[in-house]
Amino acid sequence: MALKASPDDQRLLLDLQALDTKLAQLDYRAKSLPEHATLQALSTEGDALRLTLAEQSGGIEDVTLELKRIEADVEVVEARIARDSERLQHSSSVKDVAALEQELQSLRKRLSDLEEIELVVMERLEEQQSAADATKRQLASLGDKIAEAAAARDASLSTILGERTTAAAGRRTIEGKVPAELIALYDKQKSRYGTGASMLRGGVSLASGVKLLEDELQKIRAAAPDDVLICPSSDAILVRTDESGL
Repeated sequence: MALKASPDDQRLLLDLQALDTKLAQLDYRAKSLPEHATLQALSTEGDALRLTLAEQSGGIEDVTLELKRIEADVEVVEARIARDSERLQHSSSVKDVAALEQELQSLRKRLSDLEEIELVVMERLEEQQSAADATKRQLASLGDKIAEAAAARDASLSTILGERTTAAAGRRTIEGKVPAELIALYDKQKSRYGTGASMLRGGVSLASGVKLLEDELQKIRAAAPDDVLICPSSDAILVRTDESGL
């Protein structure tokens, strides 16, 4: 048996469809906010900066270890210079004095070389630390941008949520006025075809934008006002009004 519903109840489906369309649009807006793309781009930039900082930190550790080894070598050479200098002061052997002086000359040359190397390594360490500090400043600035974009996103989502709450409440009000069987059919067609109800205006089904054929319009004209019809072009419930052009 074909479903029947009063024309007024059927026209309520158009209000229901309008609200469902708005809810879908709001959901799309929530997913498509430009802030989402901005945050994703900032997150990608942050990942790259953190990788750079990790590499820089690794480089700093390596140079720091190298500097410590050089400093240890300097301490060893300085200790040997101090020891040999002490021995030289107390030595009375011409042979020993000559050997100590030769060794001290070699040690001072070694110390000079080490100090030059130490200076170069210290400069490298300073450069790498400066680069890492710059990366840290970039990350801090990026954090501010992320916080700003997140706040803008949350504000937009809050606005959308408010609109959605209002639309959902309106939908529940209308749904409570429509017979359960008609709502069930509406929901069934909407889940299958994307649209639950379509207005017929001037012979055109607004859900599909298609003008119905004359034989289709003849069948619609022959139907009783309370007959629930399915649109042949959109498969939604076809709602007739004074604008239908029948």
